[in-house]
Amino acid sequence: MNPIKSTLLITLCLISTYSFSQYTDVINSNRPGTSRSAFSVGTNVAQFEVGPYIVNEERTPATAYEISGFGVDFAARYGLLFEELELNIEGSFQSDTKTYLSNISAEDERANFRSITLGAKYLVYDPYKNSEEDKPNLYSWKANHRFKWSSLIPAVSVYLGANYDTKNNPYTAPGIEGFSPKVMIATQNNFAGGWVMVLNLIKDRIGTNQSDFQYILTLTHSFNPKWVIFGETQGIKSDFYADNLFRFGGAYLLGKDFQLDTALTFNTKDTPSVFGINFGASYRLDFHKDKEIDNGNSAEDELERKSRGRKKKKTENAEPTKKQKRKDTEF
Repeated sequence: MNPIKSTLLITLCLISTYSFSQYTDVINSNRPGTSRSAFSVGTNVAQFEVGPYIVNEERTPATAYEISGFGVDFAARYGLLFEELELNIEGSFQSDTKTYLSNISAEDERANFRSITLGAKYLVYDPYKNSEEDKPNLYSWKANHRFKWSSLIPAVSVYLGANYDTKNNPYTAPGIEGFSPKVMIATQNNFAGGWVMVLNLIKDRIGTNQSDFQYILTLTHSFNPKWVIFGETQGIKSDFYADNLFRFGGAYLLGKDFQLDTALTFNTKDTPSVFGINFGASYRLDFHKDKEIDNGNSAEDELERKSRGRKKKKTENAEPTKKQKRKDTEF
């Protein structure tokens, strides 16, 4: 979870891996919301996220029109060199019919990329790294679900990307063509009980006459390691288009590398009114390997070694007690 998102899918498994890397045992998808998680997919992980959708828009004032059609959101993400670094390409392609509802009815068949962006995201601050407080307590459900003040401190990442818009694109303002910058700050808070909050602050198509500011706030909740629900609000402000969108939906973890999701999108105005439904999937190719630590063991080997050491220590501490009991019973 957006970040779900960041989302964002299954957060119950995240805490146990933060002491070594951002990599998680299960897929960490940005779907089904539109926000971006503060964390990367992990080094040597290639992840693909796709979501077909249907959309319906209707504008009721004087310049009335209706838009109905379908499209697809897509993203490819790759963790490169560092755990904190992610390269990605993402976008949206839409095909629809715009019907004008004036005295003389007319239709306009449209198809193009609403957006396509190549970018890089880097985690600049991770409050969960090497944090003893955020490790799960294997003996106390209450301890794992109590509120922790430290959870108010978010992880923070920065994003820099480049949009590409074709000439005469029906989904952009007139005159926009070629490349334009996009920047973003993404924060993520992981709260007890499977709650995650992701906030994105975005400045898009900088330097064009469609330069807009956006915020996206996503809240997700995982009921168990398989199911998650989310709610999201997105604000868009520019001279070309302004809106407040709301999304609700959920996702299901079909396998540790495969997620399915769905969501509804709507707004509360009529200039235009918006209603959309999407269905999506996320899949990863996992070639991640934990880094070696000081003694030459991998992270997994080190965890196993420590586990054996704890068991051995408990056994050694228990043996004198048993011998003492036998001794006490001798006459």
